[in-house]
Amino acid sequence: MSAANDQHGITDATRAELREIAARYPQARSGLLPMLHLVQSVEGRVTPEGIQACADILGLTEAEVSGVATFYTMYKRRPVGDYLVGVCTNTLCAVMGGDAIFDRLKEHLEVGNDETTADGSITLEHVECNAACDYAPVVMVNWEFVDNQTPQSAVELVDDLRNGVERHSTRGPRLCTWREAERVLAGFPDGLADEGPSAGPASLVGLSIAHENDWKAPSGD
Repeated sequence: MSAANDQHGITDATRAELREIAARYPQARSGLLPMLHLVQSVEGRVTPEGIQACADILGLTEAEVSGVATFYTMYKRRPVGDYLVGVCTNTLCAVMGGDAIFDRLKEHLEVGNDETTADGSITLEHVECNAACDYAPVVMVNWEFVDNQTPQSAVELVDDLRNGVERHSTRGPRLCTWREAERVLAGFPDGLADEGPSAGPASLVGLSIAHENDWKAPSGD
């Protein structure tokens, strides 16, 4: 069964983990953001039940929690598929092909922006700058970078994800599911943090030039 349709509910075990997150902070309400990620890891979205659980634990109103959950685009109020595929359509990625990639994926997946495929596997959305302009056009899968994409390579990517073919981030680990990624963002590591390169050649060009020319930062004296 697809993660998008597999609702688990807020169990006692989840409530215990929500309290564990809140206890990490001097002021418990500071834990609300990771707590909402944990809700999404369990429910596939931010549900009314998840909002109520967070509010009860933090001593907040449901309106206060809902206000946070609706402010940030990373929190979803509709079910998300197994893989959240975000195509950067900000200026540089757009002129480098991001708009063409997004249009091709909408056609191929038969969905619009912020919609999920009928099988619950892929949710497609266009996103603002991913701070990866040196690898434009960039696609993200569950917040992991897939660099230098084309319409065809993006189609191959989503097809592989739908068919259970293991894929890796260009500069990170193998791609996990949406719920698994959300659990990591809640502060429960999956052991993949050191898997894959953390930076690539395009990001290090300036450093290489500085080394070649023996440039150093001012001493500040």
